[in-house]
Amino acid sequence: MSGTILKVSGPLVVASGMSDANVADIVRVGEQRLVGEILNMTGDRASIQVYEETSGIGPGAKVEPMGLPLSVELGPGMLENIYDGIQRPLPEMKAISGDTISRGMDVPALNREKLWDFVPVAGIGDKVVAGDVLGTVQETSAISHKIMVPKGVSGEVVKIEQGEHVVSDVIAVVKDEKGTEHELTMIQRWPVRIPRPYSQKFTPSRPMNSGQRIIDTLFPIAKGGTAAVPGPFGSGKTVVQHQLAKWSDVDIVVYIGCGERGNEMTDVLMEFPELKDPRNGEPLMKRTVLIANTSDMPVAAREASIYTGITIAEYFRDMGYDVAVLADSTSRWAEALREMSGRLEEMPGEEGYPAYLASRIAQFYERAGVVECLGSDHRKGSVTAIGAVSPPGGDLSEPVAQATMRIVKVFWSLDSSLAYARHFPAINWLNSYSLYVDTLAPWYNEQFGEKYMENRTQTMRILQIEEELQEIVRLVGVDALSHDERLLLETAKSIREDFLMQNAFMDEDAYSSYAKQFRLLDCILNYDNLGREALEKGADMNKLFKIPVREKLGYAKLADPEKFEEEYDIINEEMKAQIAAVLEGGSEND
Repeated sequence: MSGTILKVSGPLVVASGMSDANVADIVRVGEQRLVGEILNMTGDRASIQVYEETSGIGPGAKVEPMGLPLSVELGPGMLENIYDGIQRPLPEMKAISGDTISRGMDVPALNREKLWDFVPVAGIGDKVVAGDVLGTVQETSAISHKIMVPKGVSGEVVKIEQGEHVVSDVIAVVKDEKGTEHELTMIQRWPVRIPRPYSQKFTPSRPMNSGQRIIDTLFPIAKGGTAAVPGPFGSGKTVVQHQLAKWSDVDIVVYIGCGERGNEMTDVLMEFPELKDPRNGEPLMKRTVLIANTSDMPVAAREASIYTGITIAEYFRDMGYDVAVLADSTSRWAEALREMSGRLEEMPGEEGYPAYLASRIAQFYERAGVVECLGSDHRKGSVTAIGAVSPPGGDLSEPVAQATMRIVKVFWSLDSSLAYARHFPAINWLNSYSLYVDTLAPWYNEQFGEKYMENRTQTMRILQIEEELQEIVRLVGVDALSHDERLLLETAKSIREDFLMQNAFMDEDAYSSYAKQFRLLDCILNYDNLGREALEKGADMNKLFKIPVREKLGYAKLADPEKFEEEYDIINEEMKAQIAAVLEGGSEND
């Protein structure tokens, strides 16, 4: 039974005669059959957010309920693809309609013509439950796609088809206890606003290596953790997100371009096929799903894109993979919520955002975590959620930033003054924090001994004291400081310039392994420790600051990662010898 449109207000459509429909159901609006979703119901009237441009639609047009909630298709073919906010494949839509995509297009999310080689893991007669792996498909050279038993199905495998199939072919038949046979294809459908189920959730205990030294050493994020990247315009939020997408040691990356500029998504599309994964040498696109709902695309679909991305991530998590979801940016998503809330004439909260803003943000980040997946093999997977926040004017007291900070456990605060000084990543080490440091400490101690965490603590202390000393220097000059304090300023400068700064355009510096980070920081702190001992013995401070090895230390981060251990030993030996030579030369007062 179809309804009739009473009112159109931008992306909001109000229709009557919808008594058979339910909240969150998908509908088709008008002659062009535009996709929409029911937001609320009052009697037989439905308020619908339409995911496409509504110009040309007026009162009297028909609305057809589809009887299903907004869902995504999950199966082989998602990797290397680029979708819009409601999981329509943009490359296939372009092939049909050209550069200007026409409204009302209905293209399946998964290609129905491509053949996939299905290799069974289960056999006829096997007992299976929801989450068990029936077989695998080599989706890309980097990722093996596991075809799982969907939720609600269990029983005995009575048929399984090896060989090449399209995703809609029946590849297995499972007979349940009642004797009902369930025909299974490679496709699963799942409502995007409902989290996918799992057996058990765990506290994250392993770090995610992003290759960015300030993140991994000072403010680490755990696999299965949550993080926010707030900052004003031009401070490098998108650059940080791109670096995380490129180099993080996760199996799958889901990158959501939510309301940001189209040229930034273009950069991802152009770069990722060219870049190689440092772990396996494969192109990064082989493990990436892109969701593009840029600033010039429909605002309602922007709201759905976040849920589409996290649901795809949960599906790969259920296979036992580590997945990172990068949302750029959640502020634009919140603005889409605010626009729809205003058109629905709901009571506004702070700064016009809906009163339920904080709970919606919490619902998104709560879907991250390390879990034991459904199935009898007890495999583990994780979803790490990282969202960029774009507060107007860099004001972190605004509602989206505040609501996000209450939920996430890692806060990488971007600073425009660092960005303008060409210090990248422009993460302010005094305003940022990570609440995972204590839970990850056992992993660091196991891999590198207690020295790793001791170096981190010492580095944070030096950077904090440096800020206090800079106030004195600005007032009365550097000559007012003691020798020890001046050495601390030199060490802090070396930490900032030789360790925290990275150049994304240099292959050797764009990505740093944990081992390289540990040794590089250890060299810098070794200079501080040896220098302090030398000053106590009366060494010439000015000569100590000018020893030749300091220049070598500055270039050390550009050394070949494979040869860095050798470089580390050479630098430390030269440092000891040169500081000893300064001591032999006598004090500056001789």
